Amino acid sequence: MDQQNYSTRQKALWWIAGLAIAAYCLIPVLWILSLSFKRASDLASKTFLPPVWTTENYDLILRGAAAELFLPALRNSIGISLIATLIAVLLAMFAAYAIARLNFVGKRVILTVALAVAIFPAMSIVTPLFNLWRNIGLYDTWPGLIIPYLSLTLPISIWTLSAFFREIPWEMEQAAQVDGATPWQAFRKVIVPLAAPGVFTTAIIAFFIAWNDFVYGVSLTSTQASRPVPAALALFTGASQFEEPTGAISAAAVIVTIPVILLVLFFQRRIVAGLTNGAVKG
Repeated sequence: MDQQNYSTRQKALWWIAGLAIAAYCLIPVLWILSLSFKRASDLASKTFLPPVWTTENYDLILRGAAAELFLPALRNSIGISLIATLIAVLLAMFAAYAIARLNFVGKRVILTVALAVAIFPAMSIVTPLFNLWRNIGLYDTWPGLIIPYLSLTLPISIWTLSAFFREIPWEMEQAAQVDGATPWQAFRKVIVPLAAPGVFTTAIIAFFIAWNDFVYGVSLTSTQASRPVPAALALFTGASQFEEPTGAISAAAVIVTIPVILLVLFFQRRIVAGLTNGAVKG
């Protein structure tokens, strides 16, 4: 139905539904933001806004006692997630191109296996992976997390990018080859630029998956050398055994959410374009 044909009542209902969904999604985030500005003595209060606004929780994790735990974990999360995303997207581009363009036996099997691996519970392989990493020296290292993160990001990247590559007209690549371009040049100068919205969308999805992982981060690390932020948050402690670190954890959660928000805002148009292009055909 055209938007111009909507009645005033229908438009009001759509606005109410949209605001209700937005409130449902944002209230938990705003509650965590509020907790991050509360004093330890005010955490038990049921008021939404802090009775007294304070930045002591942020000072604690950025300059105080928790900084030695949080800041190295933040650097680890940024570095490991970016490397895992870059490798996953590069490998997925070649795999998705082959799946979309080439006819070979087992193509559907590869996609099915990729989807099965993407939904496979990580908890079921943590224990054997822990023992293997301890034996070969990858435990508590960046590669020891990047490799498992590829098992999370690569399958979904292949599945997503294959849909985008199927939407690119085959004739454009053939025209480039007729003009003298090699298959690699046609792929690099024609296919990749046309698939850029899908590549950006896939990269951001892969980054989110690696950034939010907790199971591998807490199971395959033991020191600040490679421990990511989700695992570090579980180790936060209060000033005493009777004080919960709710405020510090909330402040850390707010800080680690900022890069995600910035990525979405900065690449918003590319994400929308990529999701739209990938959903044109099945």
